[in-house]
Formats: sequence, structure tokens, C-alpha cells
Amino acid sequence: MTAEQIGRGRKRLRIYFDVSCLNRPFDDQRQARIHLESEAIALIFERIDSGKWKQVSSQAAELEIAAISDAERRRRVRALLPPRRLRTRLSRSVFARAEVLVTQGLRPADGLHVAAAEALGADIMLTCDDRLLRAARRLGRLLTVPVANPLEWSKESLHASHA
Repeated sequence: MTAEQIGRGRKRLRIYFDVSCLNRPFDDQRQARIHLESEAIALIFERIDSGKWKQVSSQAAELEIAAISDAERRRRVRALLPPRRLRTRLSRSVFARAEVLVTQGLRPADGLHVAAAEALGADIMLTCDDRLLRAARRLGRLLTVPVANPLEWSKESLHASHA
């Protein structure tokens, strides 16, 4: 689903990045896939910075980032989070939804991210995690937020916005 299809009728598209996306710009850029995903993420952030799209996040991302052992990387990744007002707390309902998703095959951290993205009303959740992408495809309509790779999603979205 493209940005145009998702965001139709809404002021700004709401994008939730999991921590794999936020880490991607700081990964080894000599690998083609990593470099291309980083470029896609940069293009998405350009749209966010211009006000066309809105980034949302959660305490799940904050906790995962806090566990990054390299202090400089942790600081740089944390800087990519949106302002606190655009981050949701991990409520009982988010934990309950995450538990359901874990019973359906998501890893606990992934379940929290998906549940948080759903609670925020995100239009898309982006991840560079192939395992999460496969699980999200398998779960299909059980999820109320689409989950996509930023490179594939941005190609579709940017193409649709220029068509």
C-alpha cells in the first residue's frame, strides 16, 4: 500500500519506524542493501522534516535504544526519535495486544512495536528486519497497521506521488 493510498483523507501520513530502521543509517554502508535502505530512510525523513509526513514512536523504541551498548551510536539513534508528544507510552492495552501478537508468532519486542504502532494509529510501520516482515505477511489482516521494508515502501510511495 502506498503513502497516497494510506494517507488519503488524513492531514499527514503517520509513520512508525522500528529500531532496525533507526539504526540503519549507522550500519556498514558498504553493503548495497544497507546503503539503499539508508537512502530510503533519509528520503522518508526528508518528507517528515518538510511536514508532509509525521513520525510517531513509542516507549518500546526508547527502551530498545537505551540497550544499545555503544554510547555514541545510542545518542545518534535516539536523535532520530520524534518529540516525546509523538511517542506513546506502553499501556496495559498495548502490552495485552503485544501478548496476542506474540502468541501468533511475533517476537516480544516486535509485538510491542506493532501494538504501539496500532495504538498510535500509524498508517505504516517500517522495519529492516526480514523476520518481522515475513511474520507480518503471514499475520496479514490480523494486524491493523501495514508493516513494510522502507526501501520497497518508499519506491512505491514516491512513484505513486509522482504519477
